[in-house]
Amino acid sequence: MGSLAMLVLLFFSQGQSSTPEVEKRATCDQCDERLFCNCSSRNYRHVPTVTVTEVVTLDLSFNDITSVAEDDLREYTWLRTLDLRSNRIQSIHEWAFHLLQGLESLDMSYNQLAALNPAWFSKLPSLQHLNLLGSCYRTLGPGGTLSLFRSLTRLRILGFGNPALEEVRRGDLAGVRQLDQLEVYGNNLKRYDPGSLGDLWPLGVVTLRLRGPFQDNTTLVSSILRDVSHSETFLVVADVLLSEKTSIAPFRETNQGRVRSIMFQNATLTDEAIVHFMEVMDGASLEFLGVEDATFHGTGSWKPARRTHLDNLDTVYFRNIEVMNVYKFTSFLPVGFLLKNLRQISIINCKVYVMPCLTSLLLTQMVYLDLSGNLLTDLTLTESLCHGIGILRNLRVLNVSDNALKSISLISRLVTRLDKLVHLDISQNAYTSMPPTCSWPQILTHLNLSGAKLRRVTPCLPPTLEILDLGHNDLTAFHSVALPALRELHLSGNKLMSLPHGWLFPSLEVLLIQSNTLNMFGPLDLRRYRRLRALQAGQNRFVCSCEFVNFMVWRWGGAVEGSVELTDRWDNYLCDSPLPLQGQRVDRVQLSPFQCHRLLLVSSLCGCMLASGILFVILLWKIHAVWYVRMMWAWLKAKRNSGNQKRRDAAGNAEPLCYDAFVSYSEQDAEWVEEFLVPELEDSQPALSLCLHKRDFLPGHWIIDNIIHAMERSRRSLFVLSEHFVHSEWCRYELDFSHFRLFDGDSEAAILVLLEPISKDDVPKRFCKLRKLMSSRTYLEWPQEDERRAEFWRNLRLAVRGGDEL
Repeated sequence: MGSLAMLVLLFFSQGQSSTPEVEKRATCDQCDERLFCNCSSRNYRHVPTVTVTEVVTLDLSFNDITSVAEDDLREYTWLRTLDLRSNRIQSIHEWAFHLLQGLESLDMSYNQLAALNPAWFSKLPSLQHLNLLGSCYRTLGPGGTLSLFRSLTRLRILGFGNPALEEVRRGDLAGVRQLDQLEVYGNNLKRYDPGSLGDLWPLGVVTLRLRGPFQDNTTLVSSILRDVSHSETFLVVADVLLSEKTSIAPFRETNQGRVRSIMFQNATLTDEAIVHFMEVMDGASLEFLGVEDATFHGTGSWKPARRTHLDNLDTVYFRNIEVMNVYKFTSFLPVGFLLKNLRQISIINCKVYVMPCLTSLLLTQMVYLDLSGNLLTDLTLTESLCHGIGILRNLRVLNVSDNALKSISLISRLVTRLDKLVHLDISQNAYTSMPPTCSWPQILTHLNLSGAKLRRVTPCLPPTLEILDLGHNDLTAFHSVALPALRELHLSGNKLMSLPHGWLFPSLEVLLIQSNTLNMFGPLDLRRYRRLRALQAGQNRFVCSCEFVNFMVWRWGGAVEGSVELTDRWDNYLCDSPLPLQGQRVDRVQLSPFQCHRLLLVSSLCGCMLASGILFVILLWKIHAVWYVRMMWAWLKAKRNSGNQKRRDAAGNAEPLCYDAFVSYSEQDAEWVEEFLVPELEDSQPALSLCLHKRDFLPGHWIIDNIIHAMERSRRSLFVLSEHFVHSEWCRYELDFSHFRLFDGDSEAAILVLLEPISKDDVPKRFCKLRKLMSSRTYLEWPQEDERRAEFWRNLRLAVRGGDEL
C-alpha cells in the first residue's frame, strides 16, 4: 500500500508540475515569408513556440527569459540565426543547442550567466558568429582541456567578456583558428596569459575594451597588444583614458607588430598623450589613424612631436570629437609635416566652423576630404577652399554635407577649378533654390543634393553626372533637365506624382523614387527607359486600379521575367485607394471582373438590354399590344369626352339614345346597305332608326370621335361583314371600338351580318372577343335565295329591337 500511494503521489505531482510548463509556452505569431520570426520585446518568460515550421531566423532579444530548457529549441532544427541577447538567462541546459546543427549565428550577450559550459557549443559545427559579451562569468569555461570553443572550427566572429571577467588563460580559445572580428571586454581583467590570443591568425578587426588595465596594468595590456598586433589587423582600442605617457607605452607593441590601422573609440585624450603616441609610433607602418566618440582636453600644443616620422600615414578619421577648449585650440600647422602626406581626411561632427586656408595649402596630396556634420557656412567654406583659387588640385571627393550652406551657386564657383573632382556631396544643407546655370568641374560624375528644400531643378545640374541624389527635397516634377550620362537617380522622399520622362536619361540603370506621391505607373513609363534594370518605387500612394494591379502582378509577380527588377520588398507596395483596399499589398489584391472590365460588362449589359428590348417589341407586335394600347387610349379619351358632353346636354341626366343601331360597313358594300338594309329597317313598322356614317356623322369632328359618339348613342352596332369589310381600315376602327364596348360587358350590343360567307379565321386575331362571339353566338347570313330573304329581314328587325338571341 505504501508503494502504491507513493506512485499515485508521484503521478499527480508530475501532472501538476507539467501543466504550468504547457501554459507558459506562449506562441509568437510575428513571422514573415522569409521565415524570420521577430519575437523581440514581448515579455516572454520562456522560449515561445512559433506559427511557422522550418523557421530560419528567431529573434528573442529583450524579453524576460530566465532559462533555456533541453526541449525549448527542439522544434527549431532549421534555425540559422538565434538571438537571445538582453534577457535574464541564468541557466541553459547543456543539450539545449544540440539539435541546431545548422546554426550559424548565436547571440547570448547581456544575460546573467555566471559560468560558460563547453557542452553548449559541442554540437554546433556550423557556428560562425558567437556573441558572449555581458553576463557575469569570470572565466571562459572550466579551463584545461575542456576549451569552450574546441568544436567551433568555422567560427569567424567572436565577442566575449564583461565587467566581471578576471582572467584569460592559455588554451581558452583553443579550437578557434582565425577570426574576422574579435571583441574583448576586459575593463577589470586581472590576469592574461601571454599567447592566449597569439594563436589566432589571421585576425581582421580586433576591439579591445581595457580601461582598467590601461590605468593599472600596462604590462597586461602590452601582452595583449603583442598577441593581436599584425600588419593586416585593424585595431580598435575603446573605453580608455589616455592622458599620460604610461598609458601610451603599450602601443610600442603595435609599432613592432607593424600595425597599419588604429582606431580609438570612446576615448579621452590630452595633448601629452597625443605627443607621446606620435613619439611611440615614430617610424611605424601606421597608415590609418581614427578617433571616434572622444573627448579632447588640450589646445593643440603638439610641437614636441614635429621631429617624428609617420611618413606612411595617409588617412585620418575624426568623428564625434568634443574639444573641451575649442576656442583655445590653435591649429594643425604645428603638425604640418603630417598634413603634407595625408591623402584622406574625415572630420565629421566635430563642430568645425572653418579650416584656415593656410592649412588647406598644406594638403597637397589630398584626394578625399569629408567635413560633414559641422558648422561651415558659405563664408567659412570660402576661406577653407581659399576663395576657389584652385588649391587641392588632387581632390577627387569632397563632402560638406549637413552644414549651414545656403548657396549652390557659390559652391559651384568654389569647386569649378578642382579639375579632378568627381564626387561632390553638398546634401542636408539649407538650399531653397537652384540657379538657372552653374559652373562645375569638367569630370564631376557624382552629385548629392539630397535633404535640402529644393522645389525644382534647373539646367544648373552638370551634364556629366552619372549618379545624382535629389532625395528628400520638395520636388513636384523632374521633366526639364536632360542628363545623357546619368546611370543612377535618387528621388525618394519628394512629392513627385509621376516617373520622370525616361527619354531625358538614356543611360539610366537605377531609379529610386520611394516615398513620393505616385499613384501608379505602367509599361509605357518603363519602356521610355532604355537601360533601366533596377527600380525602387515603394511607399507611395498607389491607386490600385485594375490596370496597375494587373501590370504589377504580371510584370513582377512571376508571370514574366523582365529587364527591370524591383529591388525593394513587396511590403512597400501598398494600396492607398480605393478605401476598401487601403493598406493591402498590391500583389495580393483581388479585383472582381466587374471592376476590371466595367466597359465591356456595361457594353454587354446594354447589348443584352437592347436585344431584350427588340425581342420585347417583337413580342408586343405579335400579340398586337400596340394596337391594344392605342385603342384603349382612344376609347378612354372618347368615353371621357362623351361623359362631359352628356353632362353638358342633360344637366345631370343621361342623354337618351338616338339610334336603334349603328351600321358599320365597307364602302364597297354601300349599295347593299342603301338599297336593301336601310329601306327594310327604317320603313318597317314600327320604324327603326339607323346611324350611317355618310348621313349622320357630324362634319368637322375627328372621325374616331364620330365613331365612338355614334356607338354610344346607338343601342346596337350592326356589322355588315364581308371580305371588303375585313380589309377596310375604317371598318376595322369601328370593329375595334365595338370590341372595347364588349369589354364593358354589353355582349348584346353587336349584331353580325355576313353579307357573304366568311370564316372567323378571317377576323384579325386581336379581336378575340368577336372571334369568340362568332364561335358561340348565331349570326345572320344574307341569303342568296329570294324566298329566304323575308325571314332574314324579320330576324334582323327582331335582333335590332332587342328580341331573343338569334
